[in-house]
Amino acid sequence: MPTKRSDKLKRLVAVQRQLEQMAELDLADTARSRREVSETIDIVADAMGSAHPMHRLFSGQYAVQLDRLAQKDQMLANIQQAHETRVMRERAKGDRLEENMRDARMAEDREETDTAIYDLVDQFVLIAPPASGKLGEQ
Repeated sequence: MPTKRSDKLKRLVAVQRQLEQMAELDLADTARSRREVSETIDIVADAMGSAHPMHRLFSGQYAVQLDRLAQKDQMLANIQQAHETRVMRERAKGDRLEENMRDARMAEDREETDTAIYDLVDQFVLIAPPASGKLGEQ
């Protein structure tokens, strides 16, 4: 039996949903990294503002580290935005494929129903007794 279009689309939908899930995992990983950077920024900022003499000695290094962390946070924000766009794009592709799969399945069901009706009509015609003679003869 040849593979139905809806079955092919169903497999494509499954693959597309997997790609969507991978994109969501990448987005979650980037968001987690941003949270970690944000927590580190808070720790460094607290250390810079500390009255402890040890922290005052390293205030220049803290400033450099804070600048690097801010740059890393900006880079991660850009990456996160790209991942969000990718998730939306993958989800839209999956939704379109799923809709096409449903349409194909409906068309296949309709075709099967039509074929079954034609078969019934053919069987009825074969079983029905032939009409008697010519028209007008009784």
